[in-house]
Amino acid sequence: MRKDKLYKAFIYLVLVVFTLSILVPIMWVFMASIKQNSEFMGNPFSIPKSFYFKNFIDAFIKAKMGVYFLNSVIVTAMALFLLVITAVPAAYVLARFEFRGVNVLKSFVKAGMFINVSYIVIPIFLLLLKGDKFLNSLHLIKGAFFLNNLFVLALVYASTSLPFTIYILTGFFETLSKSYEEAAYIDGAGYFTTMIKVMAPLARPSIITIILFNFMEFWNDYIIALTLMTDNSRTLPVGLLSLMASSREAANYGVLYAGMVIAMLPILILYIAVQNKITQGMALGGSKE
Repeated sequence: MRKDKLYKAFIYLVLVVFTLSILVPIMWVFMASIKQNSEFMGNPFSIPKSFYFKNFIDAFIKAKMGVYFLNSVIVTAMALFLLVITAVPAAYVLARFEFRGVNVLKSFVKAGMFINVSYIVIPIFLLLLKGDKFLNSLHLIKGAFFLNNLFVLALVYASTSLPFTIYILTGFFETLSKSYEEAAYIDGAGYFTTMIKVMAPLARPSIITIILFNFMEFWNDYIIALTLMTDNSRTLPVGLLSLMASSREAANYGVLYAGMVIAMLPILILYIAVQNKITQGMALGGSKE
């Protein structure tokens, strides 16, 4: 009994240490974002004397974080929409239908999970650049079309996340009983109607889980956005790096931390809002046969 208590105490201690290692930096960034610049010259770990909201105004307007924030919202929303409407039907077909080549397709999906997008971002850039040059040679457009295009960036995000998303959703659909589909077919529902009105709602916890995971990946992406986007088309992580460079040169730390809060806040809010659904998506598997 004593060994068990010591073991539990050790586990709790480790969990508390890990929790503090995450919460303390986040709380410090939030406090630093409302400090005046002069407060950093003394004790940078001191509590703010007042709420200095001008840091957020300067970050949004002068540092163009508002533009970059809007770009990230648009790109992430489009990428998630393209990903869900593509991955859900693909996963449902791979999980519920038997046809020639289905195992080969599943193998390709698994293989795609091992491809790191950072390794192929340069070929993607060169391919899009060649496409722009071809359109320019035909005098159809002037300048860039595929590059600096928010929709193309969202398409790249969705495409590179398809293998992982399809794999997760396929595993979930395979756990659901076929009795749901049989009941729908008896009522006269077709394959598409069954997928939309019966199977997709059953997979809602899993879909919400993969949406959150992909949201964090799209929102925090830096390498792809840096390679394919420039100037006012930048997303928030790329704009945040520019803000960090300019803030360090000007020693304007309050604006820098305000930009960090702007980048972190949507992820924190989304996680708090759907954390129960995430638990269901990872633990719930439907009724098995």
